[in-house]
Amino acid sequence: MSLLASTRVAVLENRTVQALRRPANWIQVAKFGVVGASGYLVNLGVYSLLLKSAGFHYLAAATVSFVIAASWNYWWNRHWTFRAERGHFGYQGMRFFVVSGFVYAANLGVLTLLVSAGAGKISAQAVAIVIVTPLNFLGNKLWSFRR
Repeated sequence: MSLLASTRVAVLENRTVQALRRPANWIQVAKFGVVGASGYLVNLGVYSLLLKSAGFHYLAAATVSFVIAASWNYWWNRHWTFRAERGHFGYQGMRFFVVSGFVYAANLGVLTLLVSAGAGKISAQAVAIVIVTPLNFLGNKLWSFRR
């Protein structure tokens, strides 16, 4: 490894350690988890309702439930989790939905793989949401709500 690469790795490690030592970051992760858990319930509730009651295809149900849950999560993350970092509503919203779009694409990929492998559609969605959650937090922490 070159000296420049070693220096960059050392700086990244130092920044990571410093971030992990800040209690405010852990509180923010916990708040994000609470909002995410509520969004998880909204997502799965809408998804299940659309699958069972409205006869939607599972990918269409995932799309509608994503839009509803992402809107829910944006409002709560903006007003509670990342309150101190609040900027322009529209600008942060655009960033949030860009991150959410990437997370949504990853979610659909995992969901499709799990359903193709024989998993039930609701349990596959439940697992897919959990798998993409770290990507969601990092994108929102480092970009959407960054000032």
